[in-house]
Amino acid sequence: MAQDDAVIGCTGTLLIGTRGSAGPGEILVRVRGGSETFLAWSQAPLPKGATVLVIESRGCREVDVIEWIDPLDALSGDAADAG
Repeated sequence: MAQDDAVIGCTGTLLIGTRGSAGPGEILVRVRGGSETFLAWSQAPLPKGATVLVIESRGCREVDVIEWIDPLDALSGDAADAG
């Protein structure tokens, strides 16, 4: 099965939370000028609504994800704390 390199490095939102080794969730990713859904696997369970980063494609519309915190959001929070 062909790997989908276009989705690697994209962020998305979990529509259905992942369950770690117990099973996948579902992610909505903005890719190729639109939005697509994929089965999403993670090492640890992640909740519905979490922002995640696609780190690997398993082919056949399945991806591996990790939790993602946008570093720019962290910087804007630090600026607000300093002010």
